[in-house]
Amino acid sequence: MPRTAASTLVSPVPRAADRDRRRTSASVVLRSVLEHGPVARSTIARLTGLSPASVTEHCARLGGLGLIRDEATPRRSNGVGRPHVPVDLDSERFVVGGVHVAVPYTTVALLDLRGRVVAERRLEHERTDPGRVLARAGEGLAELLAQAPDRRPLGVGVAVGGWVDRETGTVVEHELLGWREVPVREVLGVRTGLPVHVDGHARALVNGERMFGRARGSRSVLHLFVGNVVDAAFATNDEVHHGPRSQAGAIVHLPVPGGTEPCPCGRTGCLQVELSERTLCRRARAAGVTDGTNPMHVVAAAAGGDAVARRLLVERARTTGRAAGLLLDVLNPETVVVTEVGVIHFEDCLHALRDAAGIRREAAVLPTSFPDSVLAVAGGSVALDVLYRDPLGASPEAI
Repeated sequence: MPRTAASTLVSPVPRAADRDRRRTSASVVLRSVLEHGPVARSTIARLTGLSPASVTEHCARLGGLGLIRDEATPRRSNGVGRPHVPVDLDSERFVVGGVHVAVPYTTVALLDLRGRVVAERRLEHERTDPGRVLARAGEGLAELLAQAPDRRPLGVGVAVGGWVDRETGTVVEHELLGWREVPVREVLGVRTGLPVHVDGHARALVNGERMFGRARGSRSVLHLFVGNVVDAAFATNDEVHHGPRSQAGAIVHLPVPGGTEPCPCGRTGCLQVELSERTLCRRARAAGVTDGTNPMHVVAAAAGGDAVARRLLVERARTTGRAAGLLLDVLNPETVVVTEVGVIHFEDCLHALRDAAGIRREAAVLPTSFPDSVLAVAGGSVALDVLYRDPLGASPEAI
């Protein structure tokens, strides 16, 4: 064959495509180990449709990175035949850092490869200027890592409310914190020396639910987060919708029928001012339930038998359900996951939420899978989503 013809066949495009295929196949294999491990390589091949040789190759690469390992004891299928050696995630070697920036405090945490919280700290805000908040987050992560000397960090995930541009790692706008165009990825990357990935907390949690929670296997998932900030995220199959500059999910000004709270935008009854934890605590103070600004004090009062506190939480859950119902009508997801304090702690709040969302959909409306660690999981899930999408591009720390 002439030299020119050979050079035409061996072009850069197939090589790039091969890299993409390897990346995708490695992701499929690692996700299969996450979901089914310990699992035999032959089972991975059957579940994924990859050839046994390809699965063996990718398991070797992932094992070389230290992300998976062989189980110590071989197994026989049905007790007969040649024993196989299952593979599983190496949950003892690596961690990711998780940072969640809320209005009153920042949560810093370490998570293993299964999304389980290894260590966690809450850092109350002395002030909310971004330089100070991010500096303390970096210091908090360093302290947690110093207490886990046998764990090696793969990266850091940061989840923040408001408008977050995932591609640039920037908090574009967070009104309650007073943040505008904050380069979180750049600032925290310099402080930690690790790869940093940033996303909105509703999108972070929809990924956490899909990887580690009750929404695993669901073809479409809506997550509704109700705290001081209220936002939503929607995923179909393996993709979360971000929209231009990651502005999808902004439901702050969704109108609530019958709402009475004035909004800074000039209107009345916008979703965030109606459901904000600040509004809940103000109403609780007015009713004599509590004199503070911590929503967990309202939860504690309700758990202690305070009927007014319980009513406030049920009413808030019902309003949340009406918002969820509107989003259900538009998006029609298989599964809706709601993170809200009343729904997390009380069955009657969950019933009120489901009833307001639409009784015909009750089986699809679920509380968060992470009631005791939702903010830590939000931060860590940002980094873990990146890892599971491209395990071969893991941090050099893993090599």
